[in-house]
Amino acid sequence: MVHDAADAEDLCQEVFITLFRSEWEGIEYLKAWIMKITVNTCLNHLKRRSSLQQKLKAHLHMFKENPQPLIDKLVEQKETKLEWAGYMSLLPAKIRAVLTLRYMHDFSLEEIRRMLDIPLGTVKSRQHKGLRMMKRILEEAGVQPITKEDDEYGQNRSAVKASLK
Repeated sequence: MVHDAADAEDLCQEVFITLFRSEWEGIEYLKAWIMKITVNTCLNHLKRRSSLQQKLKAHLHMFKENPQPLIDKLVEQKETKLEWAGYMSLLPAKIRAVLTLRYMHDFSLEEIRRMLDIPLGTVKSRQHKGLRMMKRILEEAGVQPITKEDDEYGQNRSAVKASLK
């Protein structure tokens, strides 16, 4: 089932220990019961191995020789953070709090309502007003808005969001 002799030996030992610790004297169909435990152990192993492989593929960048980002990229990110912090500081504190919780920390509107102890409608109106104010601030600063053509598959939004964190 597992296509690996070493894993099969380990699983065989694990099944044996499971059987040894169980009360098998009262089992009527002993062979079927042992097979069920063996198959379930193998399936659990395959599921864990598959999950591990998916995690490794998702985080393959962590295993490269040079995981450190380039210096110029770090400087650019820091400048972007400072620039956005400057834009955010132009907003009133109450509106800035809602936008920060919503877009930088990914809290839901309900979670923000509970944290700030304000009505849900107030959270929504502050979010809407904050987005309008931020758009006006960015237009005055000469920042080009992201259009749907520029934002194919959300790539630019995720880059902006990552630079804010």
